[in-house]
Amino acid sequence: MAKVRVAAIASLTPLERLDEEPFLVDSRAQHAQCARWAEKRGYVITAELLTHGLRFDHCSLWEDAEAGRVDLFVAPSRRVLECALDSADAFAAECARRGLRLETTGLDEPGYDATAKARLHRRLSMPTAGYDGT
Repeated sequence: MAKVRVAAIASLTPLERLDEEPFLVDSRAQHAQCARWAEKRGYVITAELLTHGLRFDHCSLWEDAEAGRVDLFVAPSRRVLECALDSADAFAAECARRGLRLETTGLDEPGYDATAKARLHRRLSMPTAGYDGT
């Protein structure tokens, strides 16, 4: 039996919003939530999308679905979806029109204390050459 193929949507939120919206800034944690959600159901993540205010009909959202590599979209929460896309409602309607499911993980956002925020800031602001993100 073929596994359900999932495109995980995360928000690309500027680092400047770290203090007030750490989870929206932490795209790695967002994608990890989507991966846990998919694994629990026996689904497989085939695409990871990272966007901010992207038009709901932008071709990059739909290219994997149109190519038959995605059966459903998942985001950690409605809040993430609203940050990632210009219109979460229009995106949901387009998913329905195309016969694709749109889900949210239903998982709680992780807590971020000052240490976690500092670690996230360091990870996101370090040069990428040779840095493994830990």
